[in-house]
Amino acid sequence: MEQLTEMDDNFLQQETAQTPLHISPVIVYDQSHRKGDRVRFKEILTVFERNLHKSAIFRRKLAGGAFGLDTPYWVEDPDFDLEFHVRHIALPKPGDWRQLCILLARLQSRGLDMKRPLWEAYVIEGLSGVQGLPDNSFAIMLKIHHAAIDGISGAEIITAIHSLTDEIEPPEVADSWEGERDPSDWYVWSRAYLHNLRRPVKFFETVGQLVPTVIRLNRDSKAQEAEEPEHKSSQLKTRFNAMVSTTRVTDALVMDLDELKAIRKNLNGLVTINDIIVSIVGGGLRKYLASKGELPEDSLSCGAPINVRDERNSGSKGNQVSMMIIGMATDIEDPLERLVEVHQNANRSKDVSSQLGSSVMMDISEIFLPRVMGWSMQAASRAAARMDDFPMPVHTVISNVPGPQVPLYLAGAKVSMMMGMGPLLHLMGLFHAVISGAGKITINFLSCREMLPDPEFYQQCLAESFDELKKAAAQEPRKAKTKTKKKKAPKKKAAGETAGSQKKARPKRARAAAGAGN
Repeated sequence: MEQLTEMDDNFLQQETAQTPLHISPVIVYDQSHRKGDRVRFKEILTVFERNLHKSAIFRRKLAGGAFGLDTPYWVEDPDFDLEFHVRHIALPKPGDWRQLCILLARLQSRGLDMKRPLWEAYVIEGLSGVQGLPDNSFAIMLKIHHAAIDGISGAEIITAIHSLTDEIEPPEVADSWEGERDPSDWYVWSRAYLHNLRRPVKFFETVGQLVPTVIRLNRDSKAQEAEEPEHKSSQLKTRFNAMVSTTRVTDALVMDLDELKAIRKNLNGLVTINDIIVSIVGGGLRKYLASKGELPEDSLSCGAPINVRDERNSGSKGNQVSMMIIGMATDIEDPLERLVEVHQNANRSKDVSSQLGSSVMMDISEIFLPRVMGWSMQAASRAAARMDDFPMPVHTVISNVPGPQVPLYLAGAKVSMMMGMGPLLHLMGLFHAVISGAGKITINFLSCREMLPDPEFYQQCLAESFDELKKAAAQEPRKAKTKTKKKKAPKKKAAGETAGSQKKARPKRARAAAGAGN
C-alpha cells in the first residue's frame, strides 16, 4: 500500500466528465515480417499477463482519501481482471486515417473506471487501408490516468510491455503478487490528522522560499521588457482558452526524426529538437488563428512540462514534473527567425525555472487540503472563463517525451510508429503531445470540437509550418542570431483562405548568436 502525493492527487481532483485526466500513448505495429500467422488477441493478452510484474500501476486501485481531507492510497486490487482492461476493437471499413483519428478521439473522451486500476488498453485492427501505415498493421491505444504516471514513467511502461526481440511469447515468470485489503477507516483518518497538522508548517516554509524569488524574477522581467519591448508575450485569450466540452478531436503530424536533426545540423547545433518542435507549433498556430482573423499581435506562449526526476528507472512512479513557459514567437512570420526567438525564450525560461527550483509545483500542492485545492482550481477556472480580460500566461501545452529509439516488438510484431494524446483542462483546450520512437517523431494534438471544428486544417497548418522551416534551413547553413526583427501579425484574412496561401516574408540572413546554449 502506498499513498499518493499531493501532486498526483491534483489530477484526481480535476477529473470531471468534461476533463478526463488520462494520458494515451498509441503504438502502431507492423506484423508483415512476423514469424507465423497474424497476431492473435490471445497472444496480446499473454504479453500483458507476463509483464504485469514490471509495473505496480497495472494491478493497483485507489482506496481511502478521508473524503478529500487527505490523499488516497494505491492498493493491490484483489479482484483484478486483465480482460476488463485489455479490449479488442476494429476500425470500420474502409478504415482511413480520418476514421482512425475519430475513433482515437472518442476513446480519449471517455473517463476511466475510478473503482478499478486506472488504465485500459484497446487493440485496434482494420488499419490496412490507413494511408501512411504499413499493410497488415494494428495499433494499441493505452489509457493511463495522470494520477498514476507522468510522461516519463508512461514511456517506461511502454518499454515494460515490449521486447527487444521478435519472440512471440515472453518467458513465463514467477509472480508472487497478492491482493490487499482496503485501508481501515481508523488508519485513513489518523494519517489524515497527522498530515494536516504539518500543512501550516509547510505553508510558511514554501511561502518564505518563494516570495523573495518571485519578487526578484518580477523585477528582472520588467527590466527585460524595457530592454526588449518588441518581444512581449500576449496575455489575451484565444479560442482555446475557454471551458472545454466532452467532445474530442485529434490528428497528428508525423515526421522523420532525421529531418529534425538535419534542421538542427544546418543551424550548427545551436538549437535543440524541442526548440524546433515549439517553433513548428508556433508557426502552425499562427497560420490557423490568422485564417480565423484571431491572431494576437504579441506572441503566444506554451507550457512545457519538464522532468525533475533524479534518475530514470523502471521503478519510477507518479508525477515528478515542473513546468516551463516558453514564448512561441507567433508574432514572427519568418520560420528561421521564429526558431531563433523560440530558442532564446526557452533559455530564459530555463533560467527562471532554475531560480524557482525544480520542485516548486510539488511544494505548492502540499500546502492545501486536497479537496480544497480541487474546489479552488475548478472555481478559479470557471470564474476566469467568464472574464474576457483575464490574463492567460499559457495558451497551449507542448509535452515532449523522448521514446525508445531501439527496435521494439510485441508478440513478434515490430513497432513502426508512436503517437500520444494528453488531457485537456478548462482554459487549456489545446494539447500537443510529442513523442519519438522507431525513427519518427509525432505532434499529436487534442482539442474539443467546439474550439477546433477543423482538425484536418490545423494539421495542414502544422505541416506547412514544418515544410517552411525545412526549406529555409536547407537553403544555406545559418547560425542563430541574438536579435530578430518582429513582423506584425496580420489583422484579418479573407474567408476561405488556406494556410498555404498566406503571404510569406522574405527570409533574412541570420547573424551568429553569442553564447547560445545547446
